[in-house]
Amino acid sequence: MIKGLAITPPILGRISIGRMVEKNGKRLPEKDDQFTITSQIQNKDGWVKHPLDEQLRAKTPNQKLRTIPVRMIFNDPELNLRAEYSLFDRQTGRPVCVGNGETCQRLTNQGVEQHPCPSPDLCPLAQEGNCKPYGRLHVNLDESDELGTFIFRTTGFNSIRTLAARLAYYHAASGGLLSCIPLQLTLRGKSTTQSYRAPVYYVDLTLREGVQLHEAIQTAQEIKQQIQQSGFQQVALDQIARQGFANARFEVSCEEGLEVGEEFYGEEKHKQVHDVSQVQEIQKGLQQSVKAVH
Repeated sequence: MIKGLAITPPILGRISIGRMVEKNGKRLPEKDDQFTITSQIQNKDGWVKHPLDEQLRAKTPNQKLRTIPVRMIFNDPELNLRAEYSLFDRQTGRPVCVGNGETCQRLTNQGVEQHPCPSPDLCPLAQEGNCKPYGRLHVNLDESDELGTFIFRTTGFNSIRTLAARLAYYHAASGGLLSCIPLQLTLRGKSTTQSYRAPVYYVDLTLREGVQLHEAIQTAQEIKQQIQQSGFQQVALDQIARQGFANARFEVSCEEGLEVGEEFYGEEKHKQVHDVSQVQEIQKGLQQSVKAVH
C-alpha cells in the first residue's frame, strides 16, 4: 500500500444543504433549507444532481427534500463521522494544520510535525476564522453498492455536535450495531442571537419515520444474524477502514481542500492565505515570546 495516501470510503456523490451562486462575478456559497444530492461532476451551473435526488424528492409532498433514508456502513461512530479542526492553504487547498483540540499535525518546512492544539479560539494560526471544525459524514444511500457512500461535508458546530452525539447514542443503545439500524438524515432549523433570529439549518440523524427505538434495535439484531450467516465480517470491515484512514498524516486531499475553501469560506478565502513559510514565521514568534517570558 502507498504510504501517505488516506484510503477513505468510496464516494458516489455528495449531500449538501447549500449551493454556489454567482454574485458580482464571484462564486459564493449560499445556505439552503433543504438537502440536495449531487454526483461528483460539475458543469457551468454547478454540481450535477444525482438521480437519487429526483427519486427521493418525488416522494415528498412539497418537493422539499428534508429527510433522507440512510445506512451507516461502519459500526464504529468515528469511522462514519470524521471531524477535526482544519486550516487549509487557500491557494493550493492542501491542509496546513489539522488538530483535535489536544494535538495537531502541522505542515512545516521540516515536514509534518506534531504540536499541541489549543483549539481555534486560542491558536495564533487560527485567527480571523482561518481554522474551522471540518466534519465529513459517510452514509450509504444506494443499496446496489453497499460499500459506496455519499458524503455530507460541514464546518458547522451544530451539525458536527448533533451527528456525533446521535452516532454515539445509537451505537451504545444497540450494543454496537450501528450499521444495522434504519436511520435517516433530518434537516432542522433554529434561531440564535448570532444569526439575528434568522433560521440556521443543521443536520440531525434520527430513526426512520414511524420506527421506535426498541423496534430499530430488534431489527438490527435480526440483520446481524442474517449477515453473520452469510459470512459478512463487519468487525474486519471496520478494522480495514480504520487502517485506511490512518495511512496518511492528512486525511483530506488538496482537491477536497479547494472545494472546502470555495463552499465554506466564500469571500473569506481571499483575506489571508497560509502557506508553510507563514506557519514558520508564526511559530518563530511564539518561540521568541516564550523565551522572553522565561
